[in-house]
Parts: sequence; structure tokens; C-alpha cells
Amino acid sequence: MDVILLEDVKSLGKKGEIVKVNDGYARNFILKKNLGMEATSKNRNDLKLKQANEIKVAKELLEQTQALAARVEEKSVTVTIKAGEGGKIFGSVSTKEISSAVNSQLGLDLDKKKMQLTDPIKSLGTHIVPVRLHKDVIAKLTVKVVEE
Repeated sequence: MDVILLEDVKSLGKKGEIVKVNDGYARNFILKKNLGMEATSKNRNDLKLKQANEIKVAKELLEQTQALAARVEEKSVTVTIKAGEGGKIFGSVSTKEISSAVNSQLGLDLDKKKMQLTDPIKSLGTHIVPVRLHKDVIAKLTVKVVEE
């Protein structure tokens, strides 16, 4: 019997796959626990339409994210911090401060968890902060750290 999996099933397949299983296994386990449905021609067609729709939505999301990345890369953000003599700053600039500065200055809502800053910024000047907006899109945000 051919079955369309509705969820990932260990050692059988992933969601959306069509797998061939024994009739008893399908009736007593897969169908009973709603892990899959019988692969009739109607269900196969519905699966194809659903997958095509998911691909279309993913493509639109990728295009929107690329547009957002272009907007982020063309602008810069200024963060002020207290500094002592010789330009030595007190503390550091973390992703939280950068995120709030982006929100206030650019009007964009970038999550601090998406910023891939390996170490906090501990010096004045211009720094490039990579921001992962999508699994395939990384924008480079320019952050200017100036003395207060």
C-alpha cells in the first residue's frame, strides 16, 4: 500500500513523502495514529498542489528578505557610548544596543538573535555586523560607534 506521510516517521520517511508499506502496518500504525494517509490519486494531486504552493511562498519570502537585506546594507546605524581619555570606551556594544538603534534610526525591527556578532564591539569606529535574515540571506549592517 502506498501512503503519504503527514509527519516524519523514524526509519520510514519524512513529511510529504510517498512510501510503500505493508497493508497491516499502514492500517494498524500509520493511518491509526494519523501519521499518514492513503495515497489515492486525489490525495497525490492535493500533495502536489500543496508542495507547489509551499515553493511559491518560500520564493516570495526569499525575495522579500533580499529586498530587506538591500535596505539594511545601504544604510548605517550610529551607536553612542561613554568613552574616556584616548578613545577607550567603558563597557561594550552588544547586539541588544545595535537592535534598538536599528529600530529607532531605520524603523526596522531586526531581532538581536539574528545578528552574528562573535564578540561585543569594544572600540570606537565603523564595524560591519552580519545579520542572518534568512537561511540563504546574510546582510552586512554598518555600525558606527561614536563617543557620547
